[in-house]
Amino acid sequence: MSKISEKQVAEKLLQIQAVKLRPSEPFTWASGWKSPIYCDNRKILSYPYVRDYVKSELCNVVFETFQDAAVLAGVATGGIPLGALVADQLKLPFIYVRAKAKEHGMGNLIEGVLQPGQPVVVVEDLISTGKSSLEAVNAIRAAGGEVIGMVSIFNYGFDIAVKAFEEAKVPYYSLSNYSALIELAVEKGMVSADEQATLEAWRSAPDKWNAAPAV
Repeated sequence: MSKISEKQVAEKLLQIQAVKLRPSEPFTWASGWKSPIYCDNRKILSYPYVRDYVKSELCNVVFETFQDAAVLAGVATGGIPLGALVADQLKLPFIYVRAKAKEHGMGNLIEGVLQPGQPVVVVEDLISTGKSSLEAVNAIRAAGGEVIGMVSIFNYGFDIAVKAFEEAKVPYYSLSNYSALIELAVEKGMVSADEQATLEAWRSAPDKWNAAPAV
């Protein structure tokens, strides 16, 4: 993705408040990490024009980068609706991977039809540490699918995720990322120089960052 495109996507996420920056009043993630940013890409679904734009951009990445894709796979839950939209646009079969296997019926972890050896592109809404994304990759591989890559809307760019994807041998592409977002926020005067420093410090060591410094 070009920097211009990355910023365009970031701007749309900020416009619909799918991304919120709050350096002085950090959010708490489910992992317990304190964070100056919160990203909820599910909000995209409620804005038809932004939804269509993001869908088109994801389609472009899949079409241009993963031309051998035979199946698209959404990761529960955020990757499911947009993944289905992209699969529909590209006229590709769609499956999705549950967070955990169903506790009744067939006990499925993967829903839909996946044939052994089929090249699969995984669709995510957000990549943070990469843990849940790669759990979905492992589930697809265990079921016989060949994961050839992953596309996502936003990526925090954590070193831990970069390393995890390299070790798993999964190429991935994101429409936008944390660096492009912060650069845009600075350009628009949405964050001060002190807040920029705080935001950059968090990205470098999110597990050790507890709160923004007193202003």
